[in-house]
Amino acid sequence: MTVTMGATAHAAAVRDRWLAHLAMLAFAALIAGSFTTGAMVTADIHPVPLNAVRFLLAAVIMGGVAFGVARNRFAFPAAPWRFGLMGALMAVYFVTMFIALTITQPIATSAVFTLLPLMTAATAFVLVGQRSGPVVLLSLVVAALGAIWVIFRGDVQALLRFDVGQGELVYLVGCIAYAIYTPLLRRFSRGQPSLVQSFWTLAASAIWIALSGIPDILATDWLHLPPIVWWVVLYLAVGPTAMCFFLIQFASLRLPAPKVIAYGYLTPAFVILFEAIAGHGWPTLTIVAGAGVTVLGLVILAMTKDQQAGPAASAHP
Repeated sequence: MTVTMGATAHAAAVRDRWLAHLAMLAFAALIAGSFTTGAMVTADIHPVPLNAVRFLLAAVIMGGVAFGVARNRFAFPAAPWRFGLMGALMAVYFVTMFIALTITQPIATSAVFTLLPLMTAATAFVLVGQRSGPVVLLSLVVAALGAIWVIFRGDVQALLRFDVGQGELVYLVGCIAYAIYTPLLRRFSRGQPSLVQSFWTLAASAIWIALSGIPDILATDWLHLPPIVWWVVLYLAVGPTAMCFFLIQFASLRLPAPKVIAYGYLTPAFVILFEAIAGHGWPTLTIVAGAGVTVLGLVILAMTKDQQAGPAASAHP
């Protein structure tokens, strides 16, 4: 009986890990879509009002799913400061992302995003005691080199001059916030269902963004925004916000933090594809090659065994 139960538990764990990998593949595609669609409306609406309404709508959707469809009991969470902190980190990330999109290209910002796994490996070690093996660290470094190549537009002279664009620097600040957020999901988990945890984080993010941008929100002419703004808001609220919050919550409780965020390696490749589909053209072959190197980093990482260490291992529901 004990052997049978052990085998069943092992099979369930393996299934959950595969589902977590699939969840992060969808996550990468949805995030990539936010770079392309977000760039379409940066001239029509300020980043803060855009993200405020996006997160408000996403919180409403997630609340309906968590407490209506999934029938979780509604109750204010214990230690609500946890969600306040995670919401603040997410607010910094998303606002800096859209500010960056007003002054740089989607492919460049998506390349900065691929630096996240290396930063997350460091924050995960500090915050939850997760250690990355040499193969994992190698994959992170390989992908980071590809990202740096894209950030500097394949220009060796720009790399030697450390000629980084202002937009990339702004977004880098947001990525640092994201790198702290991901391992905190495990550290702060107290057994709540992923949908409920996602709802409270989304709600906290919406509150932080709204409080930080009241003047810009009041100055926005909401009744005369072009229709494309509302289509983009709807996509951002449902896809890269509500769905992605659930996907990363789900995966973060089943995979090590660096491996979760490593799916960001696919973001530049997806952005290149989506930019071409949107009619914005293809980048140079050198930039495509840099994006290909980041994908190689993911392939290396995906082939390694999961390593769990420290308190993170006890965070599974």
